[in-house]
Amino acid sequence: MHFTGTVYRNPYWPTWPLLEITQGCTHNRCKFCTMYRDVPFRMTPMEWIEEDLRELAQSDPGATTIQLLSANPLVLTFDRLAPILEMIRRYLPKMESVYLAGRVSDLKNKTVDELKKLKELGMKEISLGVESGDDWTLDRIGKGYHAEDVLEQCHKLEEAGIAYWMTFLNGVAGRSHSREHAIHSAEIFSQCRPMVVGTGGLTLFPGTPLLEEAKSGAFDPLSEKEMLEELRIFVENLNVDCAFITHHTVAANLTGPGFLRRKDRILAALDDAIAHGDQERLAAFRSNKQTL
Repeated sequence: MHFTGTVYRNPYWPTWPLLEITQGCTHNRCKFCTMYRDVPFRMTPMEWIEEDLRELAQSDPGATTIQLLSANPLVLTFDRLAPILEMIRRYLPKMESVYLAGRVSDLKNKTVDELKKLKELGMKEISLGVESGDDWTLDRIGKGYHAEDVLEQCHKLEEAGIAYWMTFLNGVAGRSHSREHAIHSAEIFSQCRPMVVGTGGLTLFPGTPLLEEAKSGAFDPLSEKEMLEELRIFVENLNVDCAFITHHTVAANLTGPGFLRRKDRILAALDDAIAHGDQERLAAFRSNKQTL
């Protein structure tokens, strides 16, 4: 198999096998991320992809799901992505669902009709690293799009019938803009129909611009308690029937299906964590993290 670097995969997707069709990230300018900082973006040569599929056809011929790598393979145009999906079906004829991640802006180069065709070829579920629905925050962290783009592109997915995940990056706006980040993100997410909303807590990793800005005083990171308070504001204002997943914030187990049905319980758990949580343990947990 042609894996050209560190493999990052969605841990919540029980998908196997993995197939690398791109390397690196097309954007690579988010201020909180170093995952692909030194990896130039390129499409994996089609002959490599076919070699890997031949190998998978021998090792896992009955595979029904597959996850495509790397950072944002969704960026490939329809004319590049469709032949790969067709090749997957040719070598793995029992394939039912293809999973892949991407940026909101990756959807701009595809029409609704093209997305429908990609779904017919197996692309039934994608994960979007949205991070925020607040324009100030999106500009501050260098995401390269705005809230109106989130709405426009997510609505295209809905029209095409493709399920999608949205992520909220807790703490990324800093202390000075925390409330706006939480409220505006919840408002934008609530205008969409994601199957999953996932939240992660900001960790300032070595080599990230946000860490350097924190050291210089240009960025004011939240404490662990403030992270929980921001997450509570987000949850309080979120009104969409979806599954809800939290990671990086370990004060309470808030993950599960049926968000609206469980919303009051989630808020109560956050209230308890804010009032009685072991903030030093949370800080220690975060300081030991190595990557997003």
